Amino acid sequence: MPNSPLYIGLMSGTSLDGVDAVLSAFPGKQQAAYLPFPADLKHELMALQSPTENEIHRESMAANRLVQLYAECIRNLLASAQLRPDQIRAIGAHGQTIRHLPASGYTRQINNPALLAELTGIDVVADFRSRDVAAGGQGAPLVPAFHQAVFSKPGITRVIANIGGISNISLLRADGSLSGFDTGPGNMLMDSWINTHLGAAYDKDGHWAAGGKVNPALLDALFETEFLRQPPPKSTGRDLFNADWLAAKIQGVVICSAQDVQATLAAFTALTLSDAIKLYAGDAMEVYVCGGGAYNAHLMQLLHQALPVPVASTAQLGVSPSEVEALAFAWLAARFCERLPGNVPAVTGARGSRILGALYPA
Repeated sequence: MPNSPLYIGLMSGTSLDGVDAVLSAFPGKQQAAYLPFPADLKHELMALQSPTENEIHRESMAANRLVQLYAECIRNLLASAQLRPDQIRAIGAHGQTIRHLPASGYTRQINNPALLAELTGIDVVADFRSRDVAAGGQGAPLVPAFHQAVFSKPGITRVIANIGGISNISLLRADGSLSGFDTGPGNMLMDSWINTHLGAAYDKDGHWAAGGKVNPALLDALFETEFLRQPPPKSTGRDLFNADWLAAKIQGVVICSAQDVQATLAAFTALTLSDAIKLYAGDAMEVYVCGGGAYNAHLMQLLHQALPVPVASTAQLGVSPSEVEALAFAWLAARFCERLPGNVPAVTGARGSRILGALYPA
């Protein structure tokens, strides 16, 4: 292993599929581990996305279960890497977002970093978004700075498109400048719809969507959303794009099949992404996709059709699409430990650069 300090990044995103853990030094080759969410934990995390009875207690209990899964994933990762806990400088633990309302002055991620430090014997850096929000920022997306550090190339304008539950883009410009923002839903509406109608966790390779037809009236209704017209900096989440929002959009539209709704949702994700890229990065030469959406062949084909530049997976840049976000939080933990800023004011709208996170020593 390299002599540089080793960090572990954890990510359990808005797709609510499971926990990704990535071990890395910077620079250095990374190793990864993954654990899926048990069905009952996923159900509880989904329920906590909206106000619910006794939610303070339920959130705390869910946080403890989530952290136990984090700790198990880390143990598996250390075993595969043949490392001891004392060889790791810190864990970067983002937590599970259940509210994201920066306009109201807060964002909330389920987590119990003190318990994680206790279970792993490793220092934990957590609560990355709050300091940016306190400085007047959106608190998200936080990955563009990492994307720039790892994926930028002088003289080339690149876009890194992360398609998780929510989609966001990082604009890595040829002159070294950086911007980025959330563009709208990624996988979460598609995942929710297919789960409701077919009982599947997700639309593998986008096969179900590919077999349907886009409903123009529904697509127009989906685009009638104020967030999409707002200029960046901006961020969003399940607080806006959720099953109730979709149900309201479907009302009044000429009835179409459930499969046609899936096809329309796939088109909506692809078009909101491609429209944002064309509007704010019209000079982009390359687009690289990470997150679960990179494995959706139909969605990737839609992006190819919508954009005039090559679209590829971040695997071509040396990082698996499923590992990018967890690796980003390892990087943010390293920034914290080195007392370096982790946010980009041009991305989040914060009043200035800030060191992000809070330390929970082992």
